[in-house]
Amino acid sequence: MSSEPRTVTLPTIDHGDVTLTEPDWCVGHGDHLPEHRSDLGHAGEDVTLKFRGQPLADACLVQSPFAEATARDVQVSVSLLGQSLDARGVYELAADLDAYADRLRALADQLLVIRAEGDR
Repeated sequence: MSSEPRTVTLPTIDHGDVTLTEPDWCVGHGDHLPEHRSDLGHAGEDVTLKFRGQPLADACLVQSPFAEATARDVQVSVSLLGQSLDARGVYELAADLDAYADRLRALADQLLVIRAEGDR
């Protein structure tokens, strides 16, 4: 097995072919279309939130090594927000989602009480 980093060469419309070091977590670039170098990026496997089999949101590791308007370091892209977060932001989102889940359970409990009162 090679100890050399894995690389990928992708065409761009402004810098020609660009060779990138590809992180182990990147799922590849099979759907790549030529674009600007600043738009090149790596994405990991999606973690999908589903409800009754229907996808509601996705999150995955991302990195845009030549980004001009956003961070270049590895982050987590969260479709629910339409933005990428650092680890602290992901933990904050998870905590808020936990709190929201508790509020949803409280609503379900309230609904059960209301319906039980209606059955009297």
